[in-house]
Amino acid sequence: MSFDSAAAMLQSIEEDSLPPPDISGELRSLWLARKGDWHAAHDIVSNVDTAMGSWIHAHLHVLEGDLGNAAYWYRKAGKSPRPPEQSDEEWIELVEKNL
Repeated sequence: MSFDSAAAMLQSIEEDSLPPPDISGELRSLWLARKGDWHAAHDIVSNVDTAMGSWIHAHLHVLEGDLGNAAYWYRKAGKSPRPPEQSDEEWIELVEKNL
């Protein structure tokens, strides 16, 4: 199963207990983060050594509340830090860039 939109991924998160097996590590990490399994999401993205992986890593640390660590990962990704109140919008943007 592949997603055609962030809305489709949100529906999967609401309906399914596990992410689809055939999605990328980036989408799997975002799926798990939204489902509430921060540690599993972090474990996955810790092994994605790309600018996108760093951006997702930053996003996860924002969710965790560790803004200092998030700032490091945003710099590594070449992105400007996002405040916690924009985390939902950022999650959608990250999903859409990884579809």
